[in-house]
Amino acid sequence: MLDVVLLLGLAAVATGVVWKGSVWLEDAADRLAVGYGVPPVVQGAVIAAVGSSMPELVSVLLATLVHGEFELGVGAIVGSAVFNLLVIPGLAVLVGSGEMETSRKLVYKEALFYMLAVAVLLLTFSLAVIYYPLEGAGLQGEVTRWLALFPLALYGLYVFTQYLDATEDAIAADRSVNRRRTWLWFGAGLVVIVVGVEGLVRAAIGLGDAFGTPAFLWGMIVVAAGSSVPDVFVSIAAARANRPSVSLANVLGSNVFDLLVAVPAGVLVAGSLAITFAHIVPMMAFLVLATVVFFAIARTDMLLSEREAWLLLGSYGIFVGWLVLESLGLSNVVPT
Repeated sequence: MLDVVLLLGLAAVATGVVWKGSVWLEDAADRLAVGYGVPPVVQGAVIAAVGSSMPELVSVLLATLVHGEFELGVGAIVGSAVFNLLVIPGLAVLVGSGEMETSRKLVYKEALFYMLAVAVLLLTFSLAVIYYPLEGAGLQGEVTRWLALFPLALYGLYVFTQYLDATEDAIAADRSVNRRRTWLWFGAGLVVIVVGVEGLVRAAIGLGDAFGTPAFLWGMIVVAAGSSVPDVFVSIAAARANRPSVSLANVLGSNVFDLLVAVPAGVLVAGSLAITFAHIVPMMAFLVLATVVFFAIARTDMLLSEREAWLLLGSYGIFVGWLVLESLGLSNVVPT
């Protein structure tokens, strides 16, 4: 019991470290966007999203290279994506004006591209099982570098579409921004994030050992929630500043980056990685469900109301409840 308390304490401290590093990184990313004259929607979907997604990217790299737990990294990404979809918009509405407007451009461009990202990542895992099967219990496959290039190519298309928007809606760059100094702050924030994420990963592995359950289950809660702290502050700050397009674009852009870049990055640096399909499918299934809920709510009247915010938060509560049941052995959807 004492070990569990210590591990939870480590997770709490590590979350604080990630938050501090992310504040530096996010502030630098915002100033860089102003310094380079990036439009607001592109700022939210690419600049702020990539900056706030650094903890997730680092979690995959550390889990894979240092601890040999690629599925923990994937679990952290999926859990973070679910957290971003269900918790961040809900909190942004509740702490803001009580409602948040969406737009057809955001729903039909950003949200649909994000749905495509979910489908492509699941397809990549499926191709690994079909064409590069491995022996072992259940369906297992090897994700190769060639397969990892598939989602990365789609992200390249995403960045290209954002580039076209930037050229169409370009704004004047602020030459008063010290770009060199700002890039240094960006790098300092990244270093602090690495330290914090390592603490989160160690806590997730320790909790998995303590309860005798797969570490990736705890990655979907501990690492995912801790690494999503930057997205929470970015989106809530944008919502309070009456910039809902930046708030929601950051959520969707962050998820697109996590799914299409952070997960393949672990494969590229490792060469190839094994997955168990029975572990991947339940994670992706809940992500698809969360995506459907978010899209339906965002599209309805092009508005997120207070009632819909509570629905989003309640859906995340169900997600966490399921993971707790799995971790305690009271549910066996995910085989151990």
